[in-house]
Amino acid sequence: MGADQHLDWMDSAASALDWWQEAGVDMLVDDAPRDWLNAPTVSPMAVAVAHAATAATPVPPAAATMPDALADFIAWRIGDAVPEVEWRGVSIAATGPADAAIMILVDCPDKDDGEAGTLLTGAPGALFDRMLAAIGLDRGRVHLAAVCAKRPVAGRMPREVEGRLAAISQHHVGLVAPKRLLCLGNAASRAILGAEMPGTRGSLHRFDHKMGQTGVVASFHPRFLLEKPAAKAEAWRDLQLLMGGLSG
Repeated sequence: MGADQHLDWMDSAASALDWWQEAGVDMLVDDAPRDWLNAPTVSPMAVAVAHAATAATPVPPAAATMPDALADFIAWRIGDAVPEVEWRGVSIAATGPADAAIMILVDCPDKDDGEAGTLLTGAPGALFDRMLAAIGLDRGRVHLAAVCAKRPVAGRMPREVEGRLAAISQHHVGLVAPKRLLCLGNAASRAILGAEMPGTRGSLHRFDHKMGQTGVVASFHPRFLLEKPAAKAEAWRDLQLLMGGLSG
C-alpha cells in the first residue's frame, strides 16, 4: 500500500447516498436483523397489502403556527421552530422575488452551500445558472427554496420528518403562488406531488393552494445531471414544458 492515498471515504459514501436518493432508494437495511438464508417466503398478496397500508399512512400536518406572510415565513423557516433545528450546519433561507412567476424547489443545500449562504453553488450551481439562462431567466427572477433548510446527514432526508417538511414546502408555494414550480430532484417531487420523480417527469401537474393553482414540472437535480450527462436532453424538455404557455 502506498503512502500517498487521498481517498476521502466520507465524500465517497455521501456521493453514493446522493446517487441512491435520486434513484429512489429509501432504505439500505431493515431495522431488525433478518435471516436471509432461512427467511420464509412472502406471498405477493401480503406484499401488496403491506404496500397499500404504507400508501394509506396519513401525512402529518404542519404546525398551525406557520406565518401567513411570506417575509415572516422565510424568517421563521430558518428559526428554532422547524424540524431541522437540531441538525448540524447552516440554515439557508429562500431567495428571490416574492411575486416571482417561477419558483424552484430543491431537496436540500449541497455541502458547499452553507459557506456561501445560498443554495446551488459550485458545479451544480454553475449548471443551474446555465439551465436558467437557456430559458431566459436568472436567479434574480426566480424564487429559489429547499425542502430542507439545512443539509441532512450525507444529503439523505430522514423519513420521520419528510411529511412535516412536505407540508412546510407546500405552505411556502402557496405564499409565493407562482405560475409555475420546478421541482428538482426526487425529494422535491415527493414533497409537492406526493410521488417519486421518475414517475412525475414529462407532465405539467396542477398544485392547488389558497391563492389558486400552480403548474408543476418535475425534473432532475443539477447534481444528478453532472453524474448522468445523457439525462440533459430530458431535462431540456422539462424546461421547455415549464415555460410553455407563459408570456413575458
